[in-house]
Amino acid sequence: MDDAIQLLQAENTRLLEQVDALRAELTETNTGVLALYAELDDKADQLRDASELKSRFLSYMSHEFRTPLGSIRSLARILLDHLDGPLTDEQETQIRFIKGSAEELTAMVDDLLDLARVEAGRVKISPAWFEMVDLFAALRGMFKPILTSESVKLIFEEANHIPRIYNDDRKVGQILRNFISNALKFTQEGEVRVSARCEGSSFVSFTVKDTGIGIAKEHHSALFQDFIQIDSPIQKRLRGSGLGLSLSKKLAVLLGGDICVESALGHGSSFSLKLPMRIPHLDVEDVSASSGSPDSERLAK
Repeated sequence: MDDAIQLLQAENTRLLEQVDALRAELTETNTGVLALYAELDDKADQLRDASELKSRFLSYMSHEFRTPLGSIRSLARILLDHLDGPLTDEQETQIRFIKGSAEELTAMVDDLLDLARVEAGRVKISPAWFEMVDLFAALRGMFKPILTSESVKLIFEEANHIPRIYNDDRKVGQILRNFISNALKFTQEGEVRVSARCEGSSFVSFTVKDTGIGIAKEHHSALFQDFIQIDSPIQKRLRGSGLGLSLSKKLAVLLGGDICVESALGHGSSFSLKLPMRIPHLDVEDVSASSGSPDSERLAK
């Protein structure tokens, strides 16, 4: 009997020692986890600070660049209008080159400024009821002056069958302008076709399809990253900021939608923007459906 009691006491002692060891190990583990959480919080704070610093830098530099670029463009227009006297053909060619370069840089600065605003959470969504035909008319008028090549046609399909949409028409127009600009840039012949269709009763899908050089499938995942440009002979000749698609993706998400691409090298590209008929995070029931449609000037901005 005494032997059995001694065995039980020994076993209890061994179990207690194991429990103490496990408790000590658990305490050490908890301490490590807390230290890891503290380190992660610190890293998160550093990342937020770095992101905020980047956004502030982009915003500041964008504003600083806009003034001299505006001056260059204005001076170029004055010279091209011959307000200071006639120009030789070579002088006019060089000034047009200066004006075009300044406009490209201005577009890049605008993209940087918009990207900084999006990343800083300072982009305001201003929804309104608008008609698809008004949006397409504004885009058609905007691109008409720059369609200088007869080998490429810009076609807007009729959109009378699409009901009115309650969303931010300016940002929708900004995304579509980027799609169309890219399509025209990388399409040397054929067409760029802009269309819209309903997807059920809750969504609308915009598509810009071109017959251009296309994009290899392995590059699709990188298209919407900041400052990414696809390596191609035309891309090397026509440089951009690499921000347009990234910015468009972020804006699409803010509008409650998304962007997708279908493309194959040598077979053109198709970029689509899918949006809700009514932006989901805003109460649109209180908005009168009879409110007037925005004019073309609002859509084009």
